[in-house]
Amino acid sequence: MPMLSIMIATFNSSKTIGRCLDSIKNQTFTDFEIVVQDGFSTDTTLDIIREFELANSRIEVRTERFKDRGVYDAMNRAVARARGTWLYFLGSDDELNDVNVLKQAMSPEHVDKNEILYGNVRIVGDCFAAHDSIYDGPFDLPKLLRKNICHQAIFYRADLARRAGSFNLDYPLHADWDFNLRCRKLTTFKYIDLVVAKFYAGGISSSMHNDSPFRRNVGVQVVRDFGFSLLSPVVNDRAFVGRPGVIEMQKAKGSLYSLSGLAIRVILKLRREARNLRFLPTRWKQP
Repeated sequence: MPMLSIMIATFNSSKTIGRCLDSIKNQTFTDFEIVVQDGFSTDTTLDIIREFELANSRIEVRTERFKDRGVYDAMNRAVARARGTWLYFLGSDDELNDVNVLKQAMSPEHVDKNEILYGNVRIVGDCFAAHDSIYDGPFDLPKLLRKNICHQAIFYRADLARRAGSFNLDYPLHADWDFNLRCRKLTTFKYIDLVVAKFYAGGISSSMHNDSPFRRNVGVQVVRDFGFSLLSPVVNDRAFVGRPGVIEMQKAKGSLYSLSGLAIRVILKLRREARNLRFLPTRWKQP
């Protein structure tokens, strides 16, 4: 049984899959398998993968073709096929940052006492999260409610990931965010100060800016799973992706809750404006 399963979902990925695989083949850590889940590519993606297999016979590559329902369905199928103790998802258009990444991440000091490990990604190009920068340091729970850990930066112990359940196919963009929140309910995450991968902008997470089903449901999920009060500043902050759902729950509990929630949001807004005003250049402030 390999220690790590590197899972790659492909569909007509011929322009990038070679670069992706090349970033894996020279890793100083070698106790891994590559699990390719292909959605019936019609270009030369599978030919490139076969050529890679022939040129790197020491690396086990297991490829399955299946007409999936999108990238998250492919990721679910890859998890079901994976044999590793740890799981890692790498986009077919992304690549590991350097040859020592897996050796550093899979070192005993990290894997022996943890179930989720994560680092950073280097964003190449423009996406809604950032621009040509390192994303995004340590995450506490409030930060995870505002933004997600990039799945190219995170390693999951396989038994924990399976306990958390499958990626929700009702969420076209944020199924991995939903998955990370469910994992966070089960365990703490260990941050490693390491750039794990180069994330190339232009994929689904760069082109889609809204996931309405996720935004409708995540407020209910977070309040239920983490025990937040509906009047907590954390879930009433405008940066919380699920705040609209929290507002709906407040309305359902009656006018007292609804008005109290509104008051908290107004206070948060005033604090934010006051904080921003303090940092304005002097010439921009009112005399």
